[in-house]
Amino acid sequence: MNLLPKSSKEFGSVDYWEKFFQQRGKKAFEWYGTYLELCGVLHKYIKPREKVLVIGCGNSELSEQLYDVGYRDIVNIDISEVVIKQMKECNATRRPQMSFLKMDMTQMEFPDASFQVVLDKGTLDAVLTDEEEKTLQQVDRMLAEVGRVLQVGGRYLCISLAQAHILKKAVGHFSREGWMVRVHQVANSQDQVLEAEPQFSLPVFAFIMTKFRPVPGSALQIFELCAQEQGKPVRLESAEQLAEAVRERQQYAWLCSQLRRKAKLGSVSLDLCDGDTGEPRYTLHVVDSPTVKPSRDNHFAIFIIPQGRETEWLFGMDEGRKQLAASAGFRRLITVALHRGQQYESMDHIQAELSARVMELAPAGMPAQQQVPFLSVGGDIGVRTVQHQDCSALSGNYVIEDVQGDDKRYFRRLIFLSNRNVVQSEARLLKDVSYKAQKKRKKDRKKQRPADVEDFPAAPGQSIDKSYLCCEHHKAMIAGLALLRNPELLLEIPLALLVVGLGGGSLPLFVHDHFPKSCIDAVEIDPSMLEVATQWFGFSQSDRMKVHIADGLDYIASLAGGGEARPCYDVIMFDVDSKDPTLGMSCPPPAFVEQSFLQNVKSILTPEGVFILNLVCRDLGLKDSVLAGLKAVFPLLYVRRIEGEVNEILFCQLHPEQKLATPELLETAQALEQTLRKPGRGWDDTYVLSDMLKTVKIV
Repeated sequence: MNLLPKSSKEFGSVDYWEKFFQQRGKKAFEWYGTYLELCGVLHKYIKPREKVLVIGCGNSELSEQLYDVGYRDIVNIDISEVVIKQMKECNATRRPQMSFLKMDMTQMEFPDASFQVVLDKGTLDAVLTDEEEKTLQQVDRMLAEVGRVLQVGGRYLCISLAQAHILKKAVGHFSREGWMVRVHQVANSQDQVLEAEPQFSLPVFAFIMTKFRPVPGSALQIFELCAQEQGKPVRLESAEQLAEAVRERQQYAWLCSQLRRKAKLGSVSLDLCDGDTGEPRYTLHVVDSPTVKPSRDNHFAIFIIPQGRETEWLFGMDEGRKQLAASAGFRRLITVALHRGQQYESMDHIQAELSARVMELAPAGMPAQQQVPFLSVGGDIGVRTVQHQDCSALSGNYVIEDVQGDDKRYFRRLIFLSNRNVVQSEARLLKDVSYKAQKKRKKDRKKQRPADVEDFPAAPGQSIDKSYLCCEHHKAMIAGLALLRNPELLLEIPLALLVVGLGGGSLPLFVHDHFPKSCIDAVEIDPSMLEVATQWFGFSQSDRMKVHIADGLDYIASLAGGGEARPCYDVIMFDVDSKDPTLGMSCPPPAFVEQSFLQNVKSILTPEGVFILNLVCRDLGLKDSVLAGLKAVFPLLYVRRIEGEVNEILFCQLHPEQKLATPELLETAQALEQTLRKPGRGWDDTYVLSDMLKTVKIV
């Protein structure tokens, strides 16, 4: 039996509804959910003693069930004489106080202010099928009548799919009238979505429009969103913000439906936000492993990433997450990253908070009541302490945070919040610097000092282990010094270096401390980074190491234009990021590899020197172009790919005859390393220079 109209416009036709209810008979037709699915939101906004008008009641059992639980003062109207007759016959004996009237809701016969609640389940959606003038005029009459028959303080409670044109009309109409506008997502609506079309699901919402007494001259508008039955409403600034928030929830419902259908969506990620503040609290990545054979216990698992480890390749990159999912042995794995700035009590608390939400992302075919395991590394949520946060005019918002690594050692990191999953700079803290030790020392100092002496903490940078390089690409860049030949002499002869891009200062600081004859010019465009490096990463200038606050492009161009008096460097290092996230190359900015600028670099490099560049480029075509441009200026070009990262370190030299075969290159690296390992030099034993060069390839 076909009960759907040929055109959506027929929803507004009396003849259509007469035929509809004749064909359907007495079987109830429930738009957008049954009483059991909607009772939570209905009971929240309707009191049992209030007088309720149900418009477009149809043959829904909603009014009957409200009546049966104590809502006795209910009036139902519908435009269809057939359905009103059916409902009167069904309820005359069992529900004598409830009335059913044939009436046009655009021309109601009730006196003004007759009701405290007008309940609409799908009627507005049925009438507002398009945005043609005739349709909009009919809806205007309907909503005006709703406002007329409601008392001040009364509510229009409309159950709707909140499609964009419907939300716009309802919110616009009532906000202009000075009513309070709230949109409330019906709880668990992902299980009761309407299949609007074969591949799309829409969640159900309730509009709660509260009638206020008109205040002449007042422009006050109130917009609220409530995402859960018992949740606290969030106040929004505009109708546009409200529409965007609803759209986000509709997109989430669509995503859940697609994941249940096994749709191939590629990489799927989403943020779960704090219901009170709207701030992101968790970032979820959904990873499917099609090669895993299904069994009873391997359908689905949740992996909680310890705080501070979300930047690691295994957790922060698509390929890493795929490897993690495959090794875990589940058909679908959801990784969960915890956001800085949020408080987390324990792993148990996180599980309780996430359990209901992540089940919405479960794969199709998972048995009912299946226990879903929560996995992690080491069984805890990790340690992250934000030490400092600020905003740079050039780099934007950034944080300095201390995190606990896999080996329980602590690391200090600089993070730009514009790219919060990338560690900009990192340094290891000394072993004796633990939070318990700091707390104890602070307590002891308080006992010993006079009462009027203020307790100033030790300088944050003093706790840095300067002998250790955290970043793999920095280790590779240092290993590139082996290309200078005669590495055993590097500690005895002057070594001139230019480093563009300071960050936390760990790269130039390492060279300064381990090569006693080195003289280093570091160039940094952002003065805030010099402050960060000095205060938080143990960096300091000396007679052998100077920082120049300048644009690296301008600084090198100025040096190159100095004629015979221009300085020449044995080593030039570029470790500078791009501030434009739309480019396929995030390090360095494209201007740093243009031919004219590379010629400037060449002019200030000694004949046997080495130019070392950190390249981060996901665009393969662009990367090929960069390599070709470099090779045109520097005929000898080595590439060292950093395993598990996008970084590639490029070693550029001027003369092909300087070429070292891999065995010879490893031999020079080992010779340099042996020199640096001499007692008293503070060389970290885990750092093997020759390992950094084993996979070097010549372009």
